[in-house]
Amino acid sequence: MLDYAVRLTRDPGGMRQADVAALKKAGFDDTGILDICQVSAYYNYVNRLADGLGVELESKWTDDAMTITHKEFGARRERSCEGSGEVE
Repeated sequence: MLDYAVRLTRDPGGMRQADVAALKKAGFDDTGILDICQVSAYYNYVNRLADGLGVELESKWTDDAMTITHKEFGARRERSCEGSGEVE
């Protein structure tokens, strides 16, 4: 999934059917693949729009404030899955 998102970000014109096939092989269905593509494309669009307009992050947003550890990510994911019926 991340390889697909990176490729879509760095080389959108180079996307091929093989990129989608790799996601299917990894277990994603058509809806999941569409979601991955839409989210990746949306963030690329918004970031390019902000860059094109010269928008800057607020000074209170530091790299440290926007970075979490693997352990913190796991804990947040676990909390978000509670009660959702999602299988990990």
